[in-house]
Amino acid sequence: MTTFVLVPGAWLGAWAWQDTADALRERGHTALALTLTGLAEREEEGGPQTDLDTHIADVTDFVEKNDLRDVTLVAHSYAAAPVTGAAGRLGDRLERVVYVDSAPFAAGMRMLDIMPPAAADQLSQQVAAHGDGCRLPMPPFEILGLSNSLDGLDEDRRDVLSARATPQPFGTYTQRLSGPAEPGPGVDRVLVACRDFQGLLDNGVPMLAFLNHAPWRRFDLSTGHWPMLSAPAELADVLHTAVS
Repeated sequence: MTTFVLVPGAWLGAWAWQDTADALRERGHTALALTLTGLAEREEEGGPQTDLDTHIADVTDFVEKNDLRDVTLVAHSYAAAPVTGAAGRLGDRLERVVYVDSAPFAAGMRMLDIMPPAAADQLSQQVAAHGDGCRLPMPPFEILGLSNSLDGLDEDRRDVLSARATPQPFGTYTQRLSGPAEPGPGVDRVLVACRDFQGLLDNGVPMLAFLNHAPWRRFDLSTGHWPMLSAPAELADVLHTAVS
């Protein structure tokens, strides 16, 4: 059985993984979800000083302080950035990295680099106008849906997401990833591609082409960008299959 460490994406906390974590435990795994600094129940810990290094430290400290071994580190969406950083620092504690509708970051990359300049500028304006200069509120669904599939998020799930989302510390978007950004050569590499990522991979986007080749193993999941909310049991099935 596997020890999963589940890291949520932007605006989310450990709460978002609850159903998937429960389903993994039913299969005999250890499933531990963490909340990153400045989010959910840790919202008051965040501030202008909260950046990508903060979240990398959150992940590495969680694994090391709990003395976890043979860890499968799972990143959803934004969490690809801190998980990439942590994966390069955890050494032989790490058995596997799983990117859910996301991909590893290269050294020197930042979240704002993966969006068009106009969109990045718009986010900065939102932070200045509505986030005290350091927090990014979750956009409304009509905006989120322009770049992320909302498939599977019915009205009830959207209500939960809206009610429980917390503003993202914007320093986590503006700070570039410093090395090391590669796990050890023996670390298993897995991609769970939801509908957002399936199209990018199948259309041959050059910067993502490596994900379709060894040592990467790809699993497709027919749902939108938030599978832990839209298809939690199915996501647990995929994760169980990936480690079996």
